[in-house]
Amino acid sequence: MTKKQISLEFIIRASVHTIYNCMSTPSGLEEWFADKVNIKGDEYTFIWEGEEKKAKLVSSKKDQFVKFHWLDDGKEKTFFEIKITIDEMTSELALIVTDFCLPEEEEDCVMLWESAMENLKHAVGG
Repeated sequence: MTKKQISLEFIIRASVHTIYNCMSTPSGLEEWFADKVNIKGDEYTFIWEGEEKKAKLVSSKKDQFVKFHWLDDGKEKTFFEIKITIDEMTSELALIVTDFCLPEEEEDCVMLWESAMENLKHAVGG
């Protein structure tokens, strides 16, 4: 079954640099995304409750975005991307998350991202 692309937006009160650090470094990702993160070259190993999932950092731009391609998703070219945007009118910082999930797992996927973003907000105080 083909995975469906989803896009979510989250408002966060923190500096762009702080948020980018949380999105791009092992220690930052461990604060909110995974229990443990290991890097070897451009390959990241995310560990949750002893279970590993590998992703390759395919592109990033300092203080703007990170994009990871899941390596263990079979033939599907799935990725997740987190972009930082600043609203010109309100100056609010928002994160735009793009991810893929099976249609029947969309609600769970959204809840996982909402929970992760709450963890991120707690970690950065925003």
